[in-house]
Amino acid sequence: MNTLNFSAGAIYPHSVVTQEGTTYFLARLHENGERRLGIVGDAADFSEIVVADNIALCPLTLHNAAALRTHLPWLNPVPLGRKTSFGFGDRLGLATPGHIQALRTADPDGKISPIFAQQSVRENTRTGRTPQQVLDDAVWGIFREGWRAPWGADADHGQELADFDAFVAAGYTFFTIDPCSHLDNAARTDSLDRLRMKTAVLPWDTLQSSYNDLYNRYCRKPFGLDSLTLVFDEVILRRALAKYGCALAQTITLAHELSTRLNGKSYDLEVSLDETDTPTSAHEHFFIVNELTRCRVPIVSIAPRFVGKFQKGVDYIGDLDEFERNLVRHTAIMRHFGSYKLSLHTGSDKFSLYPVIARHAQGLVHVKTAGTSYLEAVRVAAQNPPLFRRMLDLARARFEKESKTHSLDAQLGKVPENGALPDTALPDLLEQFDARQVLHVTFGSILDEFGPGFHDFINQHERDYQAALEVHFIRHLAPFVQPHSHSVSK
Repeated sequence: MNTLNFSAGAIYPHSVVTQEGTTYFLARLHENGERRLGIVGDAADFSEIVVADNIALCPLTLHNAAALRTHLPWLNPVPLGRKTSFGFGDRLGLATPGHIQALRTADPDGKISPIFAQQSVRENTRTGRTPQQVLDDAVWGIFREGWRAPWGADADHGQELADFDAFVAAGYTFFTIDPCSHLDNAARTDSLDRLRMKTAVLPWDTLQSSYNDLYNRYCRKPFGLDSLTLVFDEVILRRALAKYGCALAQTITLAHELSTRLNGKSYDLEVSLDETDTPTSAHEHFFIVNELTRCRVPIVSIAPRFVGKFQKGVDYIGDLDEFERNLVRHTAIMRHFGSYKLSLHTGSDKFSLYPVIARHAQGLVHVKTAGTSYLEAVRVAAQNPPLFRRMLDLARARFEKESKTHSLDAQLGKVPENGALPDTALPDLLEQFDARQVLHVTFGSILDEFGPGFHDFINQHERDYQAALEVHFIRHLAPFVQPHSHSVSK
């Protein structure tokens, strides 16, 4: 680092790399705290260059991120296949260094493959960020920390083909199809006559089958899956068809159109079934995967709706023994097909579940987190009591409106009033169930109102944020690197 003779700022030491005779690094300028890409050597592909100490300094623009990826190929995301994987959501675009530090501490042997760029269509709408910005923020964090191992980028919870266009253009490698708006949850209690009416009008051409074909396929004999035997009859089959038939058709359509858009490029495909009213039964799980396989939809992971409550930013709510019994059935089906892994959505802070999942999934698992990294930034913001108190007041004011799109147990009346809290007690709100959920689900309003100031404060306290993320995510990651968990290559 000293040989660079760079006096304009502080160099991030892990970022320094020499490739084909040119040295690249990331620095933070003394003058204004901004980060710049430094280049010693050939900088012809980069733009907006300012020279200091005979070093080309470039802003962290879209163009320069793309140019850097061409010279340092490990900065490009890749498909991860069936390897044990973990998705790190990052609503501020500042969390990747902390995620990397947690991985290096908890998983020094690299058993877990990270997805550093992960944002849903809904989150991007609320934060005002584009898929390209999400990817580039992850790239700069990866470059800063000198991460060289494979990593992925997840276009999360897309419901229509148009949702994926910007992700495809940005180079994402993991696509999560969410067909839940096409589910028929009422089928769970429909009469057989009603089920027959509903299944008669399904999009059978897209499903590439007919009811008689499916009846012969599922109801003529039991399916033996080692520790699990599944027996279908007309009611079970029609109920699964009525509930999931249109969702299956949407998934098939999107998957085939995505393959066309990607023009032969390799990618990972996940199907999300978690945002439904009722748990995914073993029969439904088997039926869905069997039909997607028959229709040549090559899923890498599937996210069932498990039993119990999976709420934002808090631990699992439910009977752990019941969850384990339910999980055993899902893992038996997964192993029967041997072509995908289970995905845990709303996976943040489910500390009581991680050992159970790791034990039964045996490495065939993807965990998806989103808002918990944002909450660690809120925790750091408590070092600025006036800012934190304004954020808390806004969260309280907007909670009733913004919580309507989530299933939550938080009660606003249990969140302490600002006036009742000394400054020293503000960080403790991040440990209180109700306050944690209130702050979590109102992130859109908070970022709209306080985004620039919040972002700048976390930038100024980047070491505190990185340290907080490391501690927090070690708890998430450690159960999946114990001896009972192993990675499985695609």
